[in-house]
Amino acid sequence: MADPSAKQSDLTAGPGGVMTDEVGVITGDLTLRTELTGGNVVLRVQYKDAAEWYAVTGAKAALKDPADLDAVHTIAVGLLNRPSG
Repeated sequence: MADPSAKQSDLTAGPGGVMTDEVGVITGDLTLRTELTGGNVVLRVQYKDAAEWYAVTGAKAALKDPADLDAVHTIAVGLLNRPSG
């Protein structure tokens, strides 16, 4: 059963990659996870099929309605998925 407090999608980072708090910029084929934790939405990325997750820098915000998690995830994928640059 899918976790209703998280959404996940594969993507390809654009030029410059995705900045993370833990390791700096990561590039290439990634998985994005949008999580709802304690009323906050948090974006995390990992190299596709890797074990470690990294917090996307600046990607934490209050979310008033948990039903908005899908919309936030869709927007984040649209911003970060840049397979053609």
